[in-house]
Amino acid sequence: MLEKVLIANRGEIALRILRACKEMGIKTVAVHSSADRELMHLSLADEAVCIGPAPGAKSYLHIPAIIAAAEVTGATAIHPGYGFLAENADFAEQVEKSGFTFIGPTADTIRLMGDKVCAKDAMKKAGVPTVPGSDGPLPEDEETALAIAREVGYPVIIKAAGGGGGRGMRVVHKEEDLIRAAKLTRTEAGSAFGNPMVYLEKFLGNPRHVEVQVLSDGQGNAIHLGDRDCSLQRRHQKVIEEAPAPYIDEKARAEVLKRCVDACIEIGYRGAGTFEFLYEDGRFYFIEMNTRVQVEHPVTEMVTGIDIVKEMLSIAAGNKLSFKQEDVVIRGHSLECRINAEDPDNFMPCPGKVKHYHAPGGNGVRVDSHLYSGYSVPPHYDSLIGKVITYGASRDEALARMRNALDEIIVDGIKTNVPLHRDLVRDKGFCKGGVNIHYLEKKLGMDKH
Repeated sequence: MLEKVLIANRGEIALRILRACKEMGIKTVAVHSSADRELMHLSLADEAVCIGPAPGAKSYLHIPAIIAAAEVTGATAIHPGYGFLAENADFAEQVEKSGFTFIGPTADTIRLMGDKVCAKDAMKKAGVPTVPGSDGPLPEDEETALAIAREVGYPVIIKAAGGGGGRGMRVVHKEEDLIRAAKLTRTEAGSAFGNPMVYLEKFLGNPRHVEVQVLSDGQGNAIHLGDRDCSLQRRHQKVIEEAPAPYIDEKARAEVLKRCVDACIEIGYRGAGTFEFLYEDGRFYFIEMNTRVQVEHPVTEMVTGIDIVKEMLSIAAGNKLSFKQEDVVIRGHSLECRINAEDPDNFMPCPGKVKHYHAPGGNGVRVDSHLYSGYSVPPHYDSLIGKVITYGASRDEALARMRNALDEIIVDGIKTNVPLHRDLVRDKGFCKGGVNIHYLEKKLGMDKH
């Protein structure tokens, strides 16, 4: 087993990783910026090291500082969590070259999946269903590009090959807008991601966002842990997630789950990963693979009973998977609401001091949060301050428990999106299940949020 893990992250995911390490008897090193001295997990870790000032580029994204912290503390492995450097292939490579274990896939795998064009090509070869499109970079030759779009059929979407998180994409409804949109997206992609390559796909009108959680040990063994529905989104950012995805064609589900496992073995994947799909009219279309633990992993843990973070740690230590596919049984239903420090009316971040914090409880309620009374939410980072997760024998029971949990939670001193969540878990369309990715934005438009 790993001896000492440096947690190269902050907030709730850093605390989540620390708890898993403590359960397994692994020593921990918590790194932090000068603005994060109040983080809860710092006092729980065996050692804590300040790696720089508040800006992410000078601390959580500063690779030399993180590796230096691992060296001076005698850490043997580094867990990147999500965000920051989690999907940075150069970071994974430098960690390994410096003599530490990177808790995640190899740098080559991260590069392969980080380039959306290469990832789509790899998935097609592995038999994973993909969205019809340019099958590679969109040519700069205008006539060729126009011909591809005509064959695919409008509307189409142009995406940055190196993009992610909802950025670097543009929908085109008419042929006369295609070339200008492609040029704009190339320029933005080059500036934002250092890679101007773009590709084209069929734009699906009313899809759902369904993803598949996998674990693979890089030794020829892989399993899936079922699927999740993450369709309730605002500006491509997930708001509520659930497992399993409701109202999915069972034959299509079984087929895509198997394909994802096969793909993991095909590419020699190591660690936890997520295949993301658009789902429409009973068909799945691959869009990207996330090569890290995801924010929404708890809903999968609740319905499978498998600790994904502990399994990541075990795999990184060189062990084979602890489970076989037949060991994975999906029971009941789970929901997760992302709690953000933001104004529920205009979604502007609302950092500040939490005067009083009370976490909800009760049967089937889990809260992953680094909040406590007196904690000051800094203005420098993502506004996520916690996740409320509920479990029930049925979706209705999980929803009822979520309503209770959201009614109980208290975060005084700052504004949060809890009022929005209280509304959403009582929304008739969402409660029925199976809403598409445009549902929330349409609702917010009607409600003038």
